[in-house]
Amino acid sequence: MCGRFYVPEDSEIAMLRKVMENLESRNVTVKTGEVSPGDVAAVIASNRELKPQPFGMLWGYHLPNGKLLFNARSETAAQKPIFADGMEHRRCAIPAAHYFEWQKAEAGKTKYAIAPRESHGMLLAGIYRFENNKPVFTILTRSPSEDIAMIHDRMPVILPEEALADWLNPRYSGKEILSAALTSMIYRSC
Repeated sequence: MCGRFYVPEDSEIAMLRKVMENLESRNVTVKTGEVSPGDVAAVIASNRELKPQPFGMLWGYHLPNGKLLFNARSETAAQKPIFADGMEHRRCAIPAAHYFEWQKAEAGKTKYAIAPRESHGMLLAGIYRFENNKPVFTILTRSPSEDIAMIHDRMPVILPEEALADWLNPRYSGKEILSAALTSMIYRSC
């Protein structure tokens, strides 16, 4: 599960800095710092020419009961009516420095910042749709890597940068691209 991620305002991570500068130059305002469901976040998706471009999108699909659906299981998303179109036609990636997860214990919860071991920034795999003519996204999750399985039973699908263009291209199989997800993670308590 992924319920929070972090985007530094002034990032030393080249990929994040480039995305944020692009949005700023187009007067698109997105949340920085700790990003939560319901926030407008920086998201990379294909433009009309099928080229990757940053956009501001709201995190979470709205359900009829008023709740936000902010995660989708990557293993079953293509078969679920609410996610199938996104898996086939509307894929995106959410740039971040790391994501947060909480480990439950009898004494309370411990918050961890988690990121790929060999990475400078990360791209969370997502899908999007339009609600009232505005784009909204959800983050795909998977079983956790062995490195973090003791913290939580799910983690976001994290794509290597070299898989971004293929992930955004609807001509390629999303399932095959997701198999390239990064699995070696590091973590620290917050």
